[in-house]
Amino acid sequence: MLLFWPVAIPFMTAVLTMLAWRSLRLQRAISVTGGVLLLASAIAIMAAVAENGPVAAQAGGWPAPFGITMVADWLSAVMVLITGIMAVATLVYGLADVTAAEERQGHHPLTHGMLAGICGAFLTGDIFNMYVWFEVMLMSSFVLLALGGEKKQMMGALQYVALNLISSIVFLSALGLLYGLVGSLNMADVAVRLPQAQNDGLVAAICSLLALAFGIKAAVFPVYVWLPSSYHTPPTIVSALFAGLLTKVGVYALIRSQVLFFDVSTPWMRLILLAVGILTMVFGVMGAVAQGGFRRVLSFHIVSQIGYMILGLAWMTPMALAATVFYVLHHILVKTNLFFIAGIARRHCHTEELSRMGGLYARYPGLALLFLIPAMSLAGLPPLSGFWAKLFILKAGVDLESWWPVVAALVVGFFTLFSMLKLWNEAFWKSPPEELPDKPDPAIGRQRWRVIPVVMLAGGTVAFGVFAGPVLDFSLEAAKELLNPQIYVDAVLGDRS
Repeated sequence: MLLFWPVAIPFMTAVLTMLAWRSLRLQRAISVTGGVLLLASAIAIMAAVAENGPVAAQAGGWPAPFGITMVADWLSAVMVLITGIMAVATLVYGLADVTAAEERQGHHPLTHGMLAGICGAFLTGDIFNMYVWFEVMLMSSFVLLALGGEKKQMMGALQYVALNLISSIVFLSALGLLYGLVGSLNMADVAVRLPQAQNDGLVAAICSLLALAFGIKAAVFPVYVWLPSSYHTPPTIVSALFAGLLTKVGVYALIRSQVLFFDVSTPWMRLILLAVGILTMVFGVMGAVAQGGFRRVLSFHIVSQIGYMILGLAWMTPMALAATVFYVLHHILVKTNLFFIAGIARRHCHTEELSRMGGLYARYPGLALLFLIPAMSLAGLPPLSGFWAKLFILKAGVDLESWWPVVAALVVGFFTLFSMLKLWNEAFWKSPPEELPDKPDPAIGRQRWRVIPVVMLAGGTVAFGVFAGPVLDFSLEAAKELLNPQIYVDAVLGDRS
């Protein structure tokens, strides 16, 4: 049952928070407790994988490939673990940030419903069930985006759901073709049967459709426009959770499908992924440089940083995949924290338009320091985690003598630094353009609940940089496991493979 707990716990928490509808205090306590239990189950899964290697479980006693399969290897286990950490951080932050009105509208059950979908997508061993978990995420996240009913929220939510529904249609079409070709949707079974298929054109079509579906979820070029149009509109805790985790589910699915099912090193797919990675980086960072809102800048940077991860997948060497795993973990920590800080800055300045912000360094030097840690990490300054993440990606490209992507990554890194300095100058360093209105924060007494997760994630970013060697060693183990799909197949199918 261990592999089912990261799904069962959020669902049970969602139900309990709905039963506690009349007591907001009880809802909060149940919600945070559910997050802690999710993290505990993720730690237990990580320990099981570390001790035994990849582990699989079959629901209802049905043997694979006929039943519902859950699988944890190094990659999926660490993704569930980082999800648990982010769940606890965002739920604690929400103790001060979520309003009573949002809680009465279902914030807590919706959040845990989305966490169940995320963990289910990471652990499922059946690609149709991955589609189901994507839909669970989509339903919960759409309502969270629209919670409050403001015009900008509704516009952002509609763009979000429209592009993601297209992704779902493409995904479902690919699944139909895949089942018709190999007669199975169990991922390990598909990995065994697909190389025996005698229709290279259909295999290429399925590969392309899955890449498009997951590319939309990951917000890659040219299907990224939904993300910067929507992530700046909801409450801070919602956009922080989205920024850290949702696009990474798309990246995970892209890695899992391309590595397990297809020969991604074929020239046509490698060229496509390289081009997509470069264009995602460039268009994302150019969008960030041009923006005038704190969270809009950060939203475009999500797009830009996804490009680095796609490069690692395209190069497909042990070092490149390890760098991608390292980059994903680093980015989840950093980006979630930056959105937390953006929310605190907005409360102090009563706006998130950079032209109307300023003076935060003089008034809140501690907050300014906490901003600099993830901001400089995102820009790739040593010795923080982002420096090592970019260095490992660049090393993978240099080893392959893939010079154009390497140059593009360096240039994008420079513009990332430029835009982070822009945020620093506009929000923290310059004097405020006018006297800030003295509006009391109704949650000022709970301010510590915002600061605790910000400090925790900033410490995690520093620790990633200081202990980059052990994290890279772990990432290399995950990459070696990915590049040997037989390990995954044996864990699921055993002797039947």
